[in-house]
Amino acid sequence: MRVICHGGAGGVPEEPEPRQAVLDEAAETGAAESDAVDAVVSAVEVLEESPRFNAGYGGAVQSDGVVRTDAGIMTDEREAGAVASMPGVANAAAVARVVMAETPHVFVSGVHAVDLADDFGVEVERDLLTDDGRQSYEDADPPDHDAGPKAHLEWLDEKFGGSASRSDADQSSGLGPRDHDTVGAVAHDPETDAFAACTSTGGRKFALAGRVGDVPQIGSGFFCAPAGGASATGAGEDIAKATLTRRAVRHLENGLDAQAAADRAIEEFGELTGSSAGVIVLDEGGAGSAFNSEGMQTSVATSE
Repeated sequence: MRVICHGGAGGVPEEPEPRQAVLDEAAETGAAESDAVDAVVSAVEVLEESPRFNAGYGGAVQSDGVVRTDAGIMTDEREAGAVASMPGVANAAAVARVVMAETPHVFVSGVHAVDLADDFGVEVERDLLTDDGRQSYEDADPPDHDAGPKAHLEWLDEKFGGSASRSDADQSSGLGPRDHDTVGAVAHDPETDAFAACTSTGGRKFALAGRVGDVPQIGSGFFCAPAGGASATGAGEDIAKATLTRRAVRHLENGLDAQAAADRAIEEFGELTGSSAGVIVLDEGGAGSAFNSEGMQTSVATSE
């Protein structure tokens, strides 16, 4: 089993070594599994439980003070599942897997996704907001919880000097090195030549309550095909518009190897959008990664 993980594309973290240690643990945990789907879910769960990343516990807080999680998963057989806007659910990847394996659907959202998680044994009603996240939100002088979306949008405009849909790369203030820190993993089982890709996030810091980015959208935050799989991270609205992971896997299908496919996809993304992103790619020959942000940490592990 080969697994590649990413911890998000964005700024350079203040303490890269501890984050890298968690990424290495995640990749090794995934590589120890005997099934590609198990591998990506297990790897991502390690990252969802770490407050060093913007997924699960420690996810980004939205404009109403709530952390909502999103995730998506896909296999080379084009089985897929996705979830979005789940308050109180750290292990979003596990819920996306439930959607894929236990329902006739591809996407379940909001409180109904939380109910689904609860019925299938995924822990719910967790407090996902860290002390640092809570303090950061309080210091930002947020709107009243009962204020309408227009008031929240006005707060976002005032806070960031641009519309709420403006790409992260264009923001001049208010964004730290963790704002892109979506997590993801791609796995390849050489015994069955099976691939799986999974991406999980807490969204974007101070986004409009209910905002959903690229992560749970097939072909944007994640994609998988017989040629290989990819997981993306970065400016979510632009990733969705450019379908970054579908683009990367299409390059695999056209004969590029994993590294060349990642490089080409990020080059095209930058030309199309002017935004920042990163992508990890895996094919039967190996792993690749590329980013045009300041940094993106990755880890690769292979079972013995």
